[in-house]
This record gives sequence, structure tokens and C-alpha cells, in this order.
Amino acid sequence: MKTCVIAWKDRGRTAVRKAVRYGLSGLAFFAGSFVFAPSFAQADDWGCQVILCLSNPGGPEQYSECVPPIEKLWRALRHGDPFPSCDFGAGGAQGTFATDTFASSGYCREDLLYWGGPEQSELLCRAFGAINVDIDNQLYTRVWWDVGGPGATITEFYGAGSTQAPYNPTQSAALFLQQMEQQQSGWGGGH
Repeated sequence: MKTCVIAWKDRGRTAVRKAVRYGLSGLAFFAGSFVFAPSFAQADDWGCQVILCLSNPGGPEQYSECVPPIEKLWRALRHGDPFPSCDFGAGGAQGTFATDTFASSGYCREDLLYWGGPEQSELLCRAFGAINVDIDNQLYTRVWWDVGGPGATITEFYGAGSTQAPYNPTQSAALFLQQMEQQQSGWGGGH
């Protein structure tokens, strides 16, 4: 059985955080510069490739080695296929997983919400879905996919060194509507 090591480098110090076992070899993420090592992404397990590519702070398709497995993922998800799984093996990468949630007004980024539908009366989300990648049971990246059309993504990075604060996408609609109400109040009631 091959192994993959996800390592973080913190200003010259390397600390191996997880050994991801099952069909993957040598992939590293580095805190600070967060350089993804694409030459090592030679996995033969699609689900594990997908998780590793989605956890790249620079985006899931930043490196050419990730394009085929991620494009396969987008096609599968668009057709309603289940999110692929990765068996990390006994003792490896506990608390590392990815989940896909279809986007809607009830689960969206605030800046992706818009009025659409009949008479522009329905609150909609410009993304088709969001994939949350957790490492050590902590949100590491969130990738909004098919943002405004097939293939476009937005990656939010929350790992070590990130200054971005995690938020709850289920609260975005309430915040969006609150801002709309405040804007209308500022314009004399919006009438």
C-alpha cells in the first residue's frame, strides 16, 4: 500500500500532520507560501486525489495534475452522482474528509446571492454547490463550484496562516436580506 503525506511547513519547520494512506504518494502543503507540489500528485485513487486537490488554497485546478480528477468530479456532481470517497486506511488521516452541499438561498456566500426567478422575486445562489474540506476535523477549504456557470470556482482557505474567518453559509440569506432592508430604509423606505 502506498502512502501520501500531507505536510505543512511553518517558516522553515516541517511538521508532518497526517499520513494519508491509500493509493497516494508525496503531496505537500506549505503554510506561509502554501505551495502545492503538483509533481507529486500521482494518486491512483480518484476520491483521494479529489480531496487533495480541493484542499489546495490556490484552487482545485491550479495545477495541471489536478485538472483531470477535478473535471471528472464536476461532471459527476452535475449528473447527480455521489461525492467520491477516500479510504485513508487504518490509522491514517482521521478527521480528514470532504462534503458537498448544493447551493441555494439557504446555503450560499452572501456575495453570490441575487434576486431571480419570476419577477425577480426569488432569492437564488450563483453557485451550484460548495465542497467543505476538513483536516483534523477543522474546516480547511471551502470550494464554491460552478459559480455563474460551469467550471468557475471560488476557494476559501481557512488553514494555518489564513486571515479569513470562517462563516456559516446558512446565515448568508438573513444577512443579505438585512442589508437590503437597511439600504431601503436609507433610501426613504425603498418606495
